[in-house]
Amino acid sequence: MEDSQKQESPSVLKVLEALKQASHDLQTNPSLDSNDSNSSSIKALLELETESDNILSKDPNLSTLSKHLSHLKALVQSLQSSRAHHGLTSFLTRRLTTHSLSRVAAAIESEIQSWIDRESVESLSRCLREPSQHNEDELVKLLTQFEDRVSEGFNRELQDLILKSKLFSSLESVLCHPNSSVAMTIREHSAMAISALIRFNKDVFVGQVLMGQTIKALITTMASANSIGVLCSLIRSIKSPIVDEIESNGQIPKIISFLSSPDLQIRVLAFDCVLEIGYFGRKEAIDAMLEQDLIRKLVELQRSELGGDLIDLGMFEMDEEDGESENENEKRKVSVGGVQRRRRESSREKRFMASHPFASCVARFWVQLEVGEGLRQREKRALKQLILVRVREASASDAEAATIVAEVLWGSSP
Repeated sequence: MEDSQKQESPSVLKVLEALKQASHDLQTNPSLDSNDSNSSSIKALLELETESDNILSKDPNLSTLSKHLSHLKALVQSLQSSRAHHGLTSFLTRRLTTHSLSRVAAAIESEIQSWIDRESVESLSRCLREPSQHNEDELVKLLTQFEDRVSEGFNRELQDLILKSKLFSSLESVLCHPNSSVAMTIREHSAMAISALIRFNKDVFVGQVLMGQTIKALITTMASANSIGVLCSLIRSIKSPIVDEIESNGQIPKIISFLSSPDLQIRVLAFDCVLEIGYFGRKEAIDAMLEQDLIRKLVELQRSELGGDLIDLGMFEMDEEDGESENENEKRKVSVGGVQRRRRESSREKRFMASHPFASCVARFWVQLEVGEGLRQREKRALKQLILVRVREASASDAEAATIVAEVLWGSSP
């Protein structure tokens, strides 16, 4: 019986999506022509109404949908009947019926979406209980669909389904699964789904992230480009509490070690993670990064072919004005690891940043500390002096030290 359910679920979801689209189309164009009663949208929904006794009556959750479909059928019949007559009364009847059609179609779409959510969550929960027993592509598809759904925004009914099915625990179980039997792709998509749940409702799901094994799995067990990308997303969402957790669990050294990875994508994402920690982290987290010789590693990255000095391109030229004219098209706000700064921009600079992800990375790290949320002002002043000392120690020449020091000072507030 369960095997047949596994096979039927994808096809059921496809039918439901088609019915949802039909109801959406009907909302968009409720004014039916004389021939529109045979349109695909109306036809699909009326066929569902005809089969409602066989399909919908078996599920108590679908009684509301059944009522809406019956109402839709009555409205279509009323609209067709009114077209046989002319005059003001018939015209007003058609207008009111058309408006009612649109409202009923919206209600049907909402009910079908709830039906889709139940089917999707049930299918995903079933597959996650034994992930190694299911087709990898199909499970990745279900995870992607779930991530897309929760990314649409908060929905209380969907949240109730997720909590009732204990889906978060299932996702974390797959995420923390030993490497042997569950494909890395499935684990990565499970991590992305967890990140989407945090954005869906941080108040409900953040506690499960902080108390569970998600962070450890992302940093230690998986340690892939995608897992580090998810970690960055979680830091942006949860902010200081997750940085505190990372630091207290002694995982800062592992993150800093990713800056030396032979995989370029991992190095780039590790630098993004360092910037996020710099913005949200308290002094303990910043000290932990500096103890891992972070400044020397950043100087080396800036010295590499993928580094460079943005100051030479004017990219650390800060706009002193408080306001910004809408006509100043040559200026815009840009995000540097979560921090917005205004700078002059040209296509040449865009190309340079795209091909030099570690350009001026020391100064960019300092900007995060300076404008971030985790440090007190006196802590920032002390760290600035420490960073300048470390830069001079790590530089290969006086000229290199002078350039990086100038960038740090230029990127600072007056």
